[in-house]
Amino acid sequence: MPVAPPSDRSRELKDLLHACAQGRQAAFQSLYELTSAQLFAVLLRILKRRDLAEEALQDAYVSVWRNAATYAADKGAPMTWLTSICRHRALDMLRREKREVSLEPLLEQEAEEGAPLAEFATDAVDTSLLSKAERRALDECLARLNEGQRNSLHLAYFDGCTHDEIARSLNAPIGTVKSWVRRGLEGLKRCLESA
Repeated sequence: MPVAPPSDRSRELKDLLHACAQGRQAAFQSLYELTSAQLFAVLLRILKRRDLAEEALQDAYVSVWRNAATYAADKGAPMTWLTSICRHRALDMLRREKREVSLEPLLEQEAEEGAPLAEFATDAVDTSLLSKAERRALDECLARLNEGQRNSLHLAYFDGCTHDEIARSLNAPIGTVKSWVRRGLEGLKRCLESA
């Protein structure tokens, strides 16, 4: 079955979320079938355990069902909203269980492969949702950020790390990490809006 272009997929997900907000269970099932594999990959990458990822996925979809009416299309793409719900759920689970997520395997793997932290083609991110032009614009904007900002954004948004974990990983003060994340997001937004 061919994959729908990003704009068609986004439109379909928006329609399904709208139908979920109206209590249509068939729309919720379709939404789950279209998005659960990608969201599960995000959760698995953050939580590192299949059982926790499955629990977080279930909790996230309960939240989606209950809060579908709060999705605002003008504030972001549907997949971004869904991923954000999953990411927050995963981080809540990590905090609740007071588990430490080791960054060493990730950093060692990237050092061995020579892959810079700013390369976002990970299994947690479905880059097929971006057109080539969007991907090129994102890569160009990321390249304009300083190294601290790029690394902090990668660790925060793609690996689910907290500010404390990023600070330890990058051997930087927590205030500096918070500044890198904030300024990196601001710079990325400005760059993408002008592209």
